[in-house]
Amino acid sequence: MNTRQPLAYDAFVERAAADPAVVGLVLKGSRAHDGMVTPYSDHDLYVVVADGTATDPPRFARHRGTGLDLVVVTLTEFRGAALPDWERYALARARVVLDRLDGGIARILADRARLTADEAFRNSAVWLDAYANSHYRSVKNHRDGQALAARLDAADSVRFLLELLFALDRRPRPYNKYLGWELARHPLPGWDTDALLRAVDRVSATGDVSLQRRLFARVETAARAAGHGEVLDAWGDALHLMRPLADGIGG
Repeated sequence: MNTRQPLAYDAFVERAAADPAVVGLVLKGSRAHDGMVTPYSDHDLYVVVADGTATDPPRFARHRGTGLDLVVVTLTEFRGAALPDWERYALARARVVLDRLDGGIARILADRARLTADEAFRNSAVWLDAYANSHYRSVKNHRDGQALAARLDAADSVRFLLELLFALDRRPRPYNKYLGWELARHPLPGWDTDALLRAVDRVSATGDVSLQRRLFARVETAARAAGHGEVLDAWGDALHLMRPLADGIGG
């Protein structure tokens, strides 16, 4: 399979490049991330065709299942909101294989890789509130002796924390598989990558309340600096339970 997959991919790229209806080819997934290819990795490829071209012609369909996972879209679909939001990170780190638009395909990818300032602010507010909610529930359940609930809420909070941190940097959150890869190459400003990954790992696995509180304190500082004080202040007195305790005891 390893020897046949690249041949199938190369042959398809050559054929697609000769098709005037194809205006762009974009490779995503593990093969667009250096060092992430496994023996099971397909070639995940967007085939961007000119508007008015059918997106399910037989000449494309027959290549599926030969180590190729094809998504055929029109140029307008590729430019706009037709693509699902969960594909945003995949496009942010995708590689341009063919661009007949004099850099137009690359510009579309660059736009998808960065949230607008308004979008980032709105998303950050939503993720901050969701993170605060799960963090609060975890700490409260720990206080009340609900160990399993506390750990589950802590694990939930990690998801929202990562969404928030990337939104604050105007970036889509990477898929879990690529989190370490992304942070190693594109660290989050103000965060030590190794320390953040260790904290995420420990909170997910153990629900460590003291560590959760310390993380929240850092997030609160960053969120207030980004203009999200109103979201935090809405939590009122609950913030005292969410922050590190004055005597340093996190339980």
